[in-house]
Amino acid sequence: MWVGTAELAAAVSNAGGLGIIGAGNSGPDWVREQIHLTRRWTDRPFGVNILMTSPAAGEVAAVAREEKVAVVTTGSGSPEAYVSRFKQAGIKVMAVVADASMARRMEKAGVDAVIAEGTEAAGEVGEMTTMVLVPRVVDSVSIPVVAAGGIGDGRGLAAALALGAQGVQVGTRFVCSEECIAHPQYKERIIQAQDGSTVITGQVQRRAVRSLSNRLTHEFQELEKAGASGEELALFSRDRTYLGLVEGNLDDGLLLSGQVAALIGEIKPVGAIINEMVTEAEAIISGLNRGGMGGG
Repeated sequence: MWVGTAELAAAVSNAGGLGIIGAGNSGPDWVREQIHLTRRWTDRPFGVNILMTSPAAGEVAAVAREEKVAVVTTGSGSPEAYVSRFKQAGIKVMAVVADASMARRMEKAGVDAVIAEGTEAAGEVGEMTTMVLVPRVVDSVSIPVVAAGGIGDGRGLAAALALGAQGVQVGTRFVCSEECIAHPQYKERIIQAQDGSTVITGQVQRRAVRSLSNRLTHEFQELEKAGASGEELALFSRDRTYLGLVEGNLDDGLLLSGQVAALIGEIKPVGAIINEMVTEAEAIISGLNRGGMGGG
């Protein structure tokens, strides 16, 4: 959301990954503009992520169909109402799931793949860890599974493949790339993160969100403990994501981040990040095949 723009999506696709534009709560005009910019900067496939809870989800879905993007990924709810129309437009659909039952439901709905996202991830999260969730989902469906949550280097990629996933989704690591438009101070906070630097808020609203701990998350947790209603909490947190990620307000903005932040030590070009992940994963897998360990 807000920082998964054309700059980052094009860079990821150009480096051999699948770049994704994060629509978040943005409107259809912004999403269409981002699609056009991405096409200007890459001739490779890319996708759009649609937040199912966004008031503009339907309009954004229509834009994705009209523009015939290669892939649509969805989060924060079920895309069942849109799947058939996406497929008719020749668009591959990948749905984020937080448990095996939702994965089976998505397979029945006709999605092409599911993204099994563990609680280590940034943003809205479920309760199961990636280590347990991925093999559970792999055993539950016959469609491809992408692992997400806590993955930011070749070790995570190798582990995900060992768990049965066909690929990985990476978020927080790409925030700390040269191409990402996120505010430099937000990037620096991720780099400085330690083991316990992220917290989960939003349990009262049944929308648990992982982000870096700061004054906002502390105040939010205090409101939750005091019994604030979901509506009160929503009003308190409104517009805080843009404030943190783009404007760089480290105290009062929401600084979305996965636990993998503790493994990130520097800002690099997207191409270098992907190349290092793949090279390290290959070395680890090769080492395991020889009966030893390789990689970092």
